[in-house]
Amino acid sequence: MDSKIRYEIEFPINSSPQLLYQYISTPSGLQEWFADNVNSRGEFFTFIWNDSQEKARLASKKSGEKVKFKWVDESSKDTEYFFELHILVDELTKDVSLMVVDFADKEEVGEAKQLWENQISDLKHLIGSV
Repeated sequence: MDSKIRYEIEFPINSSPQLLYQYISTPSGLQEWFADNVNSRGEFFTFIWNDSQEKARLASKKSGEKVKFKWVDESSKDTEYFFELHILVDELTKDVSLMVVDFADKEEVGEAKQLWENQISDLKHLIGSV
């Protein structure tokens, strides 16, 4: 299996960091824009899209700032892959943006970035940041 490559994309979002954090750190918030359904049991989150589902462990979080989910295998063991959502606030302008760190197969990075753009667009509509 080819290893995936890491990529980052940053999205300007017109929102308070506190509001944005609710949408990236809670199952109900994530369910509104990231996946069709999100369930959590302890530190494990199950993300459901149509008829597929992926399980991840909430590896770390810093209130109001970032969350990191590590994908796990069938036996709930961490894989080497994760995705991280990091809220950035410009010190001078106070502009808020969301940095996405994720992994994809080399030939699928463009497609993966497009998927994030669509999902972040949904998030922006949700919080009135369009």
